[in-house]
Amino acid sequence: MFETSQDHPHQVVITTFECSPGTCQDLLDHLTDAYSAFISKQPGFIAAGLHVNDAQTRIANYSRWARREDFQAMLRTEEMRGRNRVISALCTRFEPVMYEVAAAY
Repeated sequence: MFETSQDHPHQVVITTFECSPGTCQDLLDHLTDAYSAFISKQPGFIAAGLHVNDAQTRIANYSRWARREDFQAMLRTEEMRGRNRVISALCTRFEPVMYEVAAAY
């Protein structure tokens, strides 16, 4: 488990993926592979977690980055652009939103 703190500046990205029970596992497999093989090795990556709802219609992804620019640079790579095309085809929509930690308990 990773800790969140206001004292250490970093960027948090929470991404929600809407999918169907028929594509949820495939989407989860692609996301897991993306993190294992590529994303976790990128400069500025700190940690991430993948969460699936009981109905298997949503996947929530929490990732933490040292800087906003590190996350953006990862997204712009040819590798991730190709992976995102596959991921996009497996869900009805996904939305990454970047946050700064305002409070932690």
